[in-house]
Amino acid sequence: MKSPLDNIPGPEPTSWLKGNLPQLYDRHGWNFQDELGEKYESVVKIHSIFGRKALFVFDPRALHTIIIKDQYVFEPSDWATTSMAIIMGPGLLATYGEHHRKQRKMLNPVFSIKHMRHMTPIFYRVSHNLCEGIKNEIGSSSKDIDILHWIHRTALELVGQGGLGYSFDSLKEDVPYTAYAKAMKELSATMFNMAFYRMLIPYFVKLGPKWFRRWLAENAPFERVKHVTQIVNIMDENTRRIFYQKKAALEAGDAAVVEQVGNGKDIMSILLKANIDASEEDRLSEEELLGQMSTLVFAATDTTTSALAQIFHLLAEHSDVQEKLRAEVANARMKAGGDIPHDELMALPYLDAVCRETLRLYSPVTFISRDARRDAVLPLSQPIRGVNGQMMQEIHVPKDTPIVVGIRASNVSKGVWGEDAKEWKPERWLKPLPDTVADAHIPGVYSNLMTFNGGGRACIGFKFSQLEMKVVLSVLLESFKFSMPDCAKEVIWNMAGIRYPTIGGTSNHAEFPMKVMAIN
Repeated sequence: MKSPLDNIPGPEPTSWLKGNLPQLYDRHGWNFQDELGEKYESVVKIHSIFGRKALFVFDPRALHTIIIKDQYVFEPSDWATTSMAIIMGPGLLATYGEHHRKQRKMLNPVFSIKHMRHMTPIFYRVSHNLCEGIKNEIGSSSKDIDILHWIHRTALELVGQGGLGYSFDSLKEDVPYTAYAKAMKELSATMFNMAFYRMLIPYFVKLGPKWFRRWLAENAPFERVKHVTQIVNIMDENTRRIFYQKKAALEAGDAAVVEQVGNGKDIMSILLKANIDASEEDRLSEEELLGQMSTLVFAATDTTTSALAQIFHLLAEHSDVQEKLRAEVANARMKAGGDIPHDELMALPYLDAVCRETLRLYSPVTFISRDARRDAVLPLSQPIRGVNGQMMQEIHVPKDTPIVVGIRASNVSKGVWGEDAKEWKPERWLKPLPDTVADAHIPGVYSNLMTFNGGGRACIGFKFSQLEMKVVLSVLLESFKFSMPDCAKEVIWNMAGIRYPTIGGTSNHAEFPMKVMAIN
């Protein structure tokens, strides 16, 4: 059967059943994504399950259509949102249309810059506890430690105190992961490795009542399915426990709320109060509130962990950048007479450049999925040459076409960022960017990048994440010097829903040993 997509160049599928998914969802599949971004032009035909033709897109104008102009035509894929609903409940990542807009309207105020200023002391308190914990482990000299272990625990504690008004971890000593922290750490990679099975979920949810589907999941002859089911049960149990504690405190009055971690300034306390005061049509159900909690913890923990671990990796490899950044932070801290206030911290130019450049080149999320809900047209910034040799200015997209939005491909496009697009150069942000960056009109919500998405489904917590990263860096860089450990195996960054490091290419155990030396 002929399709308008037949004329678009792209790689051959690995099979009719799985298409190019084994390449796209390969944790070592960076070369395949590079090939899509370099060998072909800005829209590439790939293949999904059961022989379905799909598009890999990083053309700026086409992205603007998908992400902003026609965002309600190009909605998140059913398999992605359904699986998120099963795992986390009806939160922002699992809802569409008016339902999604209603939730976002309620959540927007708690992610404002004004509220981030109130969060800053909480983030500093957690970061100083982290500093104390690392000092207790390494003593007064230097030691190889798993920095990923510390950062993940910290990211969970930051979203715990700042997001939920709950403390998961004192951070003052090296302790094993709790069951909840371990579940959160393993979720993204486990889901990524199950991409093919997740795409079958829309069919699975039609199989009888909910209890029967849960029984099938718990008794499935697939270890990954059983593992995800265990993770879901752990997350649900802990989320409900924290939620009902928070709800009980609110019902007990303001004094009880203030006595909690976060003193009632955390996101969930404010959200619960706003929900009580909202009109009936705007009010979120209890299941939606639980869904927001799980979504917040998942989205904030792994993305921040990935970004911070990547920054420390780069600082260890570029000692000159680390020293320059340390000097900037120390100077600002001296002027402030202590912790750097929110506005001054966010304005530090070199710290900002290091964060932006890392988020550009090493976006924690490398691509996202969309489906065309009806026939549509994608206009292109630059024409592409079809298989038949003719140039195309636009692409006709049939209804139900899967779309892969190439976040990383957009962020490292040489047509936008120049020939050095794949080089890590924080200094590029300290001078005017090339005209091609502004002219591209990338539809991302953050700094001409697709890292935090854009439009009505942009990452609502990107300011929260930026603040976390900068507070942690400002505290740790004054106390420690970071370098690569003396080990034979290299650090490998694995592709997943959210990137993560391992030692060597065969291990699936997320870790990142670094040599950390006390300097203060």
